[in-house]
Amino acid sequence: MGRSRARSGPAEDLLIELDRDAGVPLHRQIEASIRAGIRAGRLRAGASLPPTRTLATGLGVSRGVVVEAYQQLVAEGYLASRPGGYTQVAASMPPAAASAGPVASVVRPVVRGAGVRVDFGYGRTDVSRFPRAAWLRSVRTVLTTTPNERFAYLDGRGVPELHDALCDYLNRVRGTSAVPGNMVICSGYGQGISLLIQVLVRRGARRIALEDPSSNDDARVVAGAAGLDVVGIPVGRDGVRVDALRRADADAVVLTPSHQWPTGGVLSAAARAEVIDWARRRGALVVEDDYDAEYRYDRSPVGAMQGLAPDHVVYCGTASKTLAPGLRLGWLVVPPRLVSEVAAAKVLADRGSPVIDQLAFADFLARGEFDRHLRRMRPVYRRRRDALLDALRTHLPDLEPAGIAAGQHVVAWLPPGLDETEVVAAAARHGLGIHGVGPYRIAGTGPGGLIFGYAILGETAIAEGVALLATAIREMRRV
Repeated sequence: MGRSRARSGPAEDLLIELDRDAGVPLHRQIEASIRAGIRAGRLRAGASLPPTRTLATGLGVSRGVVVEAYQQLVAEGYLASRPGGYTQVAASMPPAAASAGPVASVVRPVVRGAGVRVDFGYGRTDVSRFPRAAWLRSVRTVLTTTPNERFAYLDGRGVPELHDALCDYLNRVRGTSAVPGNMVICSGYGQGISLLIQVLVRRGARRIALEDPSSNDDARVVAGAAGLDVVGIPVGRDGVRVDALRRADADAVVLTPSHQWPTGGVLSAAARAEVIDWARRRGALVVEDDYDAEYRYDRSPVGAMQGLAPDHVVYCGTASKTLAPGLRLGWLVVPPRLVSEVAAAKVLADRGSPVIDQLAFADFLARGEFDRHLRRMRPVYRRRRDALLDALRTHLPDLEPAGIAAGQHVVAWLPPGLDETEVVAAAARHGLGIHGVGPYRIAGTGPGGLIFGYAILGETAIAEGVALLATAIREMRRV
């Protein structure tokens, strides 16, 4: 006679029920129960799970069954193994109903829905690798050495220590021409672009240009709400098409020139010069979103556009893709004529970003911890990128990967005959979360493609996800 279990203790806390007559391996049932608990919000990020031996005893199974379940969830990014042998929840997602989809939202990451086995959601970084010990040292240093006056209200630009540390880093690593007096600290890119749009509107701007396709939901939504016309500029293999930009009659353009999102194109030196010439002739502003330039694998560094024309380019950077989006740390390097206006908009928005976080990041940068963290993470992401490319070559060789040399995602263009929307829907039916390029097109036309975010997935989960996609596509082709 079959029986379901929901024993007291750890098994009851995790709401794990085992049906030994279901024909489903027990470790898969445990995986499904824990996965569902995380997605439903019952198990929050950082929550500790019972030791494998304890949970096995509570469920009446062998320890190996629980170990196998935990290992799979770690590979998928749901759990994280911690020093000392205990396991914690590494991903906490709201219920699927809380997500309204990518088009109207200014939140870039994909939300896991019910039944998703592997999620190739983009825009996420592996926060389980956050350098906690090094960050704690910086926080302790700040709390013990910072003068009292630093904890009072500051001007809208942020703390001078962070201006200095960021200028040193950006000029050295990204080739900017940044000076401390032209920097404004903000709460991530979303707030930064909002401040810039406010200033542009007050200065009489009428139209803003965005790359097409583009993930710049922040700019699109804020600009539209402010009354600006939003025009899409087509993107080719090497970034935005400058000839189309010239015809757009725009007062500003938002670009991702070092790694175009999502196509991965790099704006050539000649095209950069043309964009800057356009900005000078029109008196227009170039907003450079340098969102993931630190992660490169198969190419030489590409410097920031701001270093070529600091009077016409605003440089936007954040710690979201490199450390953790929850820090809400971003920065703008602004042309001198706009600094006071952007700083005033920041004061009006929130009176300034948290001082302790700014000072901690300044110390973290100055001690070289940021560089060390990036050196540790590049090979991690490269291995995941390589696993994705290997799986695509094995299972889906007729998909064409693009933008593979850098970043935390890959776009794969679909061959003729495969409809993007139908592929995404078929993938979902097989337990695969993935987005198409289509929802991020402003004009709504262009070739079909899929966006594979790999930053938080283990190599096993990546291979499983591509295999699921291949199965879905094979079934579509048989119909």
